[in-house]
Amino acid sequence: MIKIRRNVRLIRPPISTSVARTDAEWESVFRAFFTSLSSGGSLWIFDLIEAATPALQAMFWRRYGEYLAGFKGEKYRDEVFAYVEKEDTPRSLIFQLEMLRRVGFRDVDVLHKNGCFAAFGAIRGVT
Repeated sequence: MIKIRRNVRLIRPPISTSVARTDAEWESVFRAFFTSLSSGGSLWIFDLIEAATPALQAMFWRRYGEYLAGFKGEKYRDEVFAYVEKEDTPRSLIFQLEMLRRVGFRDVDVLHKNGCFAAFGAIRGVT
């Protein structure tokens, strides 16, 4: 039987996740999430990611750009890409899953991955 917890608590990391640029900053953010959770608590993320392989990254980024241009035009696509370039530092799904394990999460899993987006999470072990 699956138990669903309904008590959700928002956590503010020590730095904005939108400015996590270095490995140390990513680790600091993920560690803050880990230490803020109670035993058995979980963290779920939906985020823009990059592919671990440059050829795949180019294909995913081209396809995302085609989607954005079809949705609201080329100007919108260019604005989104410029914002990502300035404000975001997408990392690969593999990097983020490994970082979750590094900071102490025991169970790490991927819910869904499509192109340059992924939904994934981790559960803090019961102590």
